Formats: sequence, C-alpha cells, structure tokens
Amino acid sequence: MRTPLLRRQFLRSAVAVSAALPFGRLLAADPLTAIADIDAVSGDGKPIVLAGTEVADLAANLRGDLLLAGAGGYDDARKIWNAAFDRRPALIARCSGPADVMTAVQFAAAKNLLVAVRGGGHSLSGQSVCDKGLVLDLSAMNGARVDPAQRLAWIEGGALLGALDRESLVHGLATTAGTVSHTGVGGLTTGGGFGRLGRRFALACDNVRSFDVVTADGKLQTASARQNPELYWGLRGGGGNFGVVTSFEFQLHPVDPVMVGGELAYSWQDAPAMLAFLFDFLAQAPDELYVEFALVRLPNDLRFLSLDVCYSGPRAGAAKVLAPLREFRKPIRDSVAETPYVRLQQRQDKSAEHGHRHYIKGGMVHQTSPALIDVLLSTIGQANLPMVQTVQLPHAGGAISRVKPDATAFAQRSVKHLIFIAAHWDDPAQNDAVSAWVRSAWPAIEPHTHGFYVNEYRPDDAARLSTTYGGNFERLVALKTKVDPNNLFRMNANVAPVKKA
Repeated sequence: MRTPLLRRQFLRSAVAVSAALPFGRLLAADPLTAIADIDAVSGDGKPIVLAGTEVADLAANLRGDLLLAGAGGYDDARKIWNAAFDRRPALIARCSGPADVMTAVQFAAAKNLLVAVRGGGHSLSGQSVCDKGLVLDLSAMNGARVDPAQRLAWIEGGALLGALDRESLVHGLATTAGTVSHTGVGGLTTGGGFGRLGRRFALACDNVRSFDVVTADGKLQTASARQNPELYWGLRGGGGNFGVVTSFEFQLHPVDPVMVGGELAYSWQDAPAMLAFLFDFLAQAPDELYVEFALVRLPNDLRFLSLDVCYSGPRAGAAKVLAPLREFRKPIRDSVAETPYVRLQQRQDKSAEHGHRHYIKGGMVHQTSPALIDVLLSTIGQANLPMVQTVQLPHAGGAISRVKPDATAFAQRSVKHLIFIAAHWDDPAQNDAVSAWVRSAWPAIEPHTHGFYVNEYRPDDAARLSTTYGGNFERLVALKTKVDPNNLFRMNANVAPVKKA
C-alpha cells in the first residue's frame, strides 16, 4: 500500500488551521479560505450542519485525505460502479488504515451523520455512496498477503477480488471469490459471496477465519470463532449491518491454477430444451463444476442462451464431465478450454465494467419446474429495449448446501440457483423504460423464488428481508441492537435495531 508524501504535507490556509493538520489533507474547493459550515443529513434524513472547524479537526486526525465538494478528486471519488446513481456526499474520507476508519466512524456517530461505506463501489443499489453524508472510502486499503504454509490470506477491506485471486493462485491456492475481478472483497464476502468455486468450497463468508471490524462505537475488534463469536456469526452473511471490516483472514484451498472454462452458447431455438436439460443435469453435477447460464437479448434483437462454465476438478476428466453439454444440443459458440483461473475470473470484467447504468432484481430458486422455464423464456422473448437484457441464473448447491442454515447469518443453504433479471444501458432517457420492464416482468418470476441475495438488495426488497434470513432474522436483530443500536450502518440490506422504549 503506497502513501503519497502529499498526505504528510501541511495545509496552508488563511485561517492557520493548517498547523493542526500534520497528516491528513482537507481538500476543499478553495484551500486558501476558511472551511465553511457544511449542510449534511443525519442517518434518518434530517438536515444537520457540520461546523467547518469540526471538519478541519476531522481532517487533522486522518492520515488519508478528506474530500469536500468542489475539491480536486471529489467527483472521481464519488463515482461508483453503477452510473445510475449520481450522489454528492458532504464528506469523503479516503481512509489509509483502521485508525482512519475508527476516527471517521467516531465523528459520524457523534454527529448522527449518514454513513456509506465504499470498498469496490459495486453496490447495485448505490449504497456505497450517499447524498449529504459521509462516505468511508476504503479503496486505499487494498493490501493482500498469503501464508502458503498455513493456507491463509489476509486481505484489507478495500481490496478487490482480483488481488485475492492473484496473491493466492501463485501458491496454487484459492477460495471462493465472486465472478468479476474488480468487485470489492468486503461487500461480496459479508453478504455471503457466491463464485465459481462456491460449489466446491462453499461461500466466501464460510471461508473467513476472522474479521477485523470497526463497530459503531468506533472501536476496532476482532471477530472469530473465539473472539466475539456472535459478531463473527453475523458478519458471515449479514452484510454491512454490523461495522466496517478493515481486514479479512481467509482459509485457502489447494487448486490447479489452470482450470477448464469459458462459454458455451446455444441458439434461441434450442433454449427451451436446453433449459429443461440443464436443470436436471446441474442438479447432479459434481461440486467442481460451476455453470452460470443466462438468456440474453441484444439490442439488435438477437436472443440466445449463454453458459459460463468453470470446471476446477482434474483437467483430464473435464471432457467427460462436460460432454453432455456439448452433445444434448450443439453449441453455436464454444470457447471452453484449459484456461488460467485468473483469466476465467476476468471473463465478465468487460461486460460488467464501471460506468454503465445497471438495474438488477433477483431472488433465490430452491425448486425448478417447467413453469419456471416458461417464465424465463417469456421474459426475454418479450424484451424489446435498445440495450442488453438478460435473465441470469448463477449456480449454487454443492458445498454451499452442506453448511447448516444457522451456522452463519446466511440462511438460504438449500438454494439451487440465484436468479436475476438485469439490464445495463447508458442513455438516462431509458431509465423509466428499464424500470417499467422490470416492474412488469418480476411479478411472474418472484413466485418461483424464496428470499434474495442481499448483495443485490434494492430498497423495494425490504419487505422480503425477514424471509431471506429465515430463522436467523431475530438473532440478527438482536445482534444489530447490541452493536449498532442507533443504526449508524443502515446503507445496506438493513436489519433495523429494536428502538429503545
């Protein structure tokens, strides 16, 4: 992790506040004038005012920078992966380490200030940035270290999944780490963490040995099976409800760094038969096989079925395992081959690149049926917007299903597939059309789901949250009430604390 020398420079301002700023820099639109009071909002949306002198004091106690509106770098720092959200925080604290996170959390708690936490910035619902609140930007906290003898990895809270993969695979080790390499480790893992190796090694959260986390009281705590075990339980699937994770300790597993994977694509005419075949085939698949399939409709009205395949078992046996996929119907495109796992993890990086507008709504499929197939085909068959529209079904089961529902906060262990209806586009004039499409298509899909993946949370999913957490929900409420009674960390799939009488 690099710390620019500029972070240690003094701020030279007309009000001599600079002498109190030996570490952090307060970056405002005009650094030669006093910092004016700043309009902000509380966690519950009420207007508050942050005194300029208090903001300067906060900057003085940070090693990283504090960005205000109009400062150089502010607009870049407030951008997130999903360009559908254009929010303007009152403050952005670019944290350099756990001490900065503690300082910023203490400030926010004292002011009852709205807080958003940004790791990789991939929040689909825009909750890694906020209007008129404080953003804790962890992107500079991106270190990764591996102990190959112990098969452990230590990953900072702002690191991306690609760092975890690269540092681990050079030793012939890996763990479950999503499917897009520029996703943040923190958000993915605390929400559960599906991925290409999930059926073999369970969820990302199942592979965390310990967390370092700053809780709402501004204290840095370790959560593990021995230390703060209830907090450890809640952080494995409870999302961002319980604090800001500054470091993860992951259990790693031996793997072949070269696996067999790529895309198999089928014509739209073959899609109905292939879907029926896939649901049966994948229910019996070995844990080493992961297949995410999607019905895709392109802007030119071309429709097809696409399979993203990863087989992490012995390469010599891959052809036999995959043969049914090639024989039941002939693919129109076949790029499945021996490929470094790092490259497989980057396959979706371009299609999921930063800067596009995204709308995704999803659920969890526990039982497949012919009726579900009909709904999937109808959804994409009737899609007609000038953009890419998909229904995606990532693969679950395997080792994920062999963890008890109450062993972690993540309760939906019998899930067979996730399901998402998704669109990405660039023209803001299409915003209403996308919303209308999802609103019209989702009611037919929802009856085939039970609960949803909290990493794909949208505000209109709040009513489904207790279903998602099932028998773990009341335990999560109790934990939230204990560690964050004022709901400081609410920009997430929020489990609200019990209010004081």
